[in-house]
Amino acid sequence: MLLRHIRYLQAVAEHQNFTRAAEALHVSQPTLSQQIRQLEDGLGAQLFDRSGRTVRLTDAGEAYLRHARRALQDLDAGRRAIHDVRDLSRGALRLAVTPTFTAYLVGPLLARFNELHPGIDVSFEETTQDRIEAALADDRLDIGIAFDEMRAPELDSAALFVETLSLVVGPAHRCATQTAALPAGEVAAESFVLLNGDFATRRYIDLYYRQQGIVPRVAIEVNSISAVVEIVRRGQLVTVLPDAIAREHEGLYPLALTPALPRRTAALLWRSGAYRSAACDAFAELAIEWGSGRPR
Repeated sequence: MLLRHIRYLQAVAEHQNFTRAAEALHVSQPTLSQQIRQLEDGLGAQLFDRSGRTVRLTDAGEAYLRHARRALQDLDAGRRAIHDVRDLSRGALRLAVTPTFTAYLVGPLLARFNELHPGIDVSFEETTQDRIEAALADDRLDIGIAFDEMRAPELDSAALFVETLSLVVGPAHRCATQTAALPAGEVAAESFVLLNGDFATRRYIDLYYRQQGIVPRVAIEVNSISAVVEIVRRGQLVTVLPDAIAREHEGLYPLALTPALPRRTAALLWRSGAYRSAACDAFAELAIEWGSGRPR
């Protein structure tokens, strides 16, 4: 049994069609069919149900592919290990973070990492926590920065810092110079610009206001941190963001609420038992150091 048999099996399972899988693999359809037959003969089991319009895995095929994918992940990790240089003169890092961290954490952290290790090629992605967890589990990422409330049991985490949410206003807002905490009910009549439901931050905001028995008036809903920042900075709308973002952007004023808005723990995430390259270890060390030294 050869590695190409597993890759062919995976392609047919993904495309559910021998012709499309063959095109994706740049082999002929008869060659692909022959290789799958060889694999089935070697295993003594039928891996695909070919009776319908689409080709589907049998129960045996599902079970085998599950283990085969793990084997491919380990082989890919082995390939990376061979090319990994412990002195960090070269290497690669696949990183993803949730969107709010892009607004204040990624810039200084990656700039410092590149300064220390210019030979490391970094692939960076901004996405949701659910997608980060799925990509880590599938070995499509080395490390992620999200929150410690993980859903995927195959992941490990390390706390970085506690992030505080604040009500944020612009310079023209009547409360911009407010120093004392505002009662939550006092700002219930304000018009909000908020991130949409794809953001973990929005889920924290909604839970907070539900607990206070308040339904905030959402005038504008967006899918961009930078859009929230600009709208608040230039007008009378208010928002809720990590107060670190307000400190990072001129013209934003973070205000405390009472009861206090929720706090959440930012964390490094990685797949349990996965190979950790020197680049990954170096980034994790730098992130933990940065987190321990940031202002509280």
